[in-house]
Amino acid sequence: MKKYMLLAFPLAFILVLLVWPARFQSAAHAQDQDKDDHERGRDFVAPTVFQAAGPDAASIQSTVDAFRAALGNPDNRNNPGPLTTGHREINWDGGGSDATTPPVTPFNVFLNTRGGQFTTPGVGLSQAPPSGGPQGGLVGLFGNPTYATTFKAFSPTRLFTPVGSNITRAFFFVPGSNGTVPATVSGFGVVFTDVDQPNGSGPGHKHGNRDASTLMEFFGVDGRLLFSSFVPASPGDGNLSFLGIVFNDARIAKVKIIAGDEAPGPNDDARHDIVMMDDFIYGEPQAIP
Repeated sequence: MKKYMLLAFPLAFILVLLVWPARFQSAAHAQDQDKDDHERGRDFVAPTVFQAAGPDAASIQSTVDAFRAALGNPDNRNNPGPLTTGHREINWDGGGSDATTPPVTPFNVFLNTRGGQFTTPGVGLSQAPPSGGPQGGLVGLFGNPTYATTFKAFSPTRLFTPVGSNITRAFFFVPGSNGTVPATVSGFGVVFTDVDQPNGSGPGHKHGNRDASTLMEFFGVDGRLLFSSFVPASPGDGNLSFLGIVFNDARIAKVKIIAGDEAPGPNDDARHDIVMMDDFIYGEPQAIP
C-alpha cells in the first residue's frame, strides 16, 4: 500500500506539471491574440487605395482625379452639410493668396465651412508659399532659404505644414455646425511634396523591417486603427506624391499624418527627409449616429 502511494504521488505531480503549462500557454496566447486583434483592428475591411508619385502635377493628376470620383463629385466647397453626394477639398491657397499665416493649433480656418479641424503637437500649423511671399513663405517661417527650391505646390501657391513637429492630425465635423457635430468620412487623401525616402532605405519610420519617411494612419470612431500606409516616394526636389483611401461607408473619424522623418527646419538632404503637404481631399462629412 505504501509503495503504491509513493508511486502515485510522483505520477500526479507530473500530470499537474503537464496540464498547468498548457493552460498557462493557452491563456497567454489568448491575451496575445486579443492584443494583436486590437492593434490590427477586428473585422478588417480593406479600402481602395489610390497612390502616385512623380516629378510634377501632371504625373499624379489622373490618380487625384480618380480619387475624387471615387469619393463622389462635385467638390461641395463651403456649402453647409451634410450633403448626400460630393466631397470636400482644401488647397490652402486662399483665393490666390501668397501670405504666410502664423502657426496655430487647433487650425480651425476650415472647421465651419468644410468640416475639417487640424492639430499638431508642435507650435502650430501654417499656410505658406515655398517660394516666398509678403511674409517670407516657408523661407521666412523656418529661416531656411533652401526651401524655396526644395518644395513645390500642386495647386499654387501655398503649402500646409506643422511647425515644431512633423505630425498633423485631422478631425471631421458636419460643415456649417461650427465644430459642434462630430463626423466621419469615407475617404481621405493628401498631396505631398518632396517625399524622398522610400521603403527600405534611410533612418525613417520603421514598419517591420522597412523604413520610410512619410506615413498616414486612419482611425475609426472608437480610436481603432482602420488602415495605415506609407506614402510613395519620388526622390528629387519639388517632386509630388499622393496617397488616399476610400471605404464604402463613412468610417474614418481621425487621420494621423507623419510628414517626413523630422520637423521642418533642417536642410532636406541625405540625413533629413523634410516633407510638406498640399491639397487635402476627403469625403463629405457625415454626422456620427
